[in-house]
Amino acid sequence: MIQLIPSIQSTRSALDAERTRVEVVSQNLANANVTRGLDGQPYKRKQVIFESLITNDGTGAPSGSTIRVSRVESDNRPFREVFKPDHPDADARGFVRFPNVNVHEEMVDLIASSRAFEANVAVVKNARQMAQQSMAIGKR
Repeated sequence: MIQLIPSIQSTRSALDAERTRVEVVSQNLANANVTRGLDGQPYKRKQVIFESLITNDGTGAPSGSTIRVSRVESDNRPFREVFKPDHPDADARGFVRFPNVNVHEEMVDLIASSRAFEANVAVVKNARQMAQQSMAIGKR
């Protein structure tokens, strides 16, 4: 099968992956101060791991690549300990364990994901415009 716009499939997969990344970053930001979850532990930061797949056109020749979310895993960095003896979750020493979420790092991830999303949308717009121009040439 001949694809009119071959870049659309890889761009769509990249947009889906970036959407997942934005959702995970949003979850991290929303839980940046949760000191006790359902398991009694502070929230653990999550991160998205991407995977690139090379696709073929059925003849064995590579026809493009796609990006997908391989997995979402918990970050193993230690929790932040802050001295707050009046906090309800303080231990015997007066320290509270906060999530291992760095708000600044999450904002950088969010901006990078937003930029990647914008770049992929630009690819879709340009591919559509080129396809329309190609069809217009064929009409003449």
